[in-house]
Amino acid sequence: MERTMSVEEKIRRAEEIYAKKQEGKEGNTARVGIYQKNTKRDIKLLKKMIIQIIVCLAIYFVIYIIQNGNYIFSEDFLKKVNSIMSYDTNFIELYENVKNKIMEVINNKENETQNQTENEENIGGEAEQTENVNQVEQDLSQIEADIQTAKNTTSFIKPIEGTISSRYGLRNPTTSSVPKNHTGIDIAAQIGTKIKAATAGEVVLNSTEGDYGNHLKIQIGEISIIYAHCNALYVNQGDKIEQGQEIAEVGTTGNSTGPHLHFEVRVYERTIDPQTILEF
Repeated sequence: MERTMSVEEKIRRAEEIYAKKQEGKEGNTARVGIYQKNTKRDIKLLKKMIIQIIVCLAIYFVIYIIQNGNYIFSEDFLKKVNSIMSYDTNFIELYENVKNKIMEVINNKENETQNQTENEENIGGEAEQTENVNQVEQDLSQIEADIQTAKNTTSFIKPIEGTISSRYGLRNPTTSSVPKNHTGIDIAAQIGTKIKAATAGEVVLNSTEGDYGNHLKIQIGEISIIYAHCNALYVNQGDKIEQGQEIAEVGTTGNSTGPHLHFEVRVYERTIDPQTILEF
């Protein structure tokens, strides 16, 4: 039969097992400590060896300089050094040459761009000039058509006898209040001179306002005639008048520099030169 262990024996057995385990741990710890110490010692030896090698190389280099000092500082060596250093000037010249070439290419590109722009501007200018010529031709054609329309619509007589003081079109007035583009002709005469209707028609406007001063507008078909700067108006809006009928008298009302009749002819509200249909 198996012997039964007493309580005291069990306790003693447990203490022995615990003591053995503790001895095992202390042994492992000691071995690790020894390994770390050996590793640190090996690193120190390696550093020391590297330092010794560097010192040896430095000593060797100094000995080599001393032994070959005559060659290093010899005239031939210095000539070779000067020859090598002389290449600096060549590099500078090379740099200048390359820079000049680059600037030349850039200038050529700029000139080409400028020439291209000038050509485009010239082409645009020619196109604009051609367009202006075409516009002028169209305007002339329109003016000729309007003059022919006026002649075909009615006959004209002189509204008054007098001297033309300002003609139709552009002019150089001496007074800033006078417009440069004259839309009719000015016929100078004494104040009170009777104005006759150049054509038959209907009075569509009788006004005393604006730069025209006292003025009339008489309509016949698509033709309208304006008599401006009058001293007095003899007819009213809506009146039917006959050619040669006295309708007003010369004055200097509105924007006027002296007594005269402003005589203006319009076709579809486009002005034409009255002298193209009347001789003064």
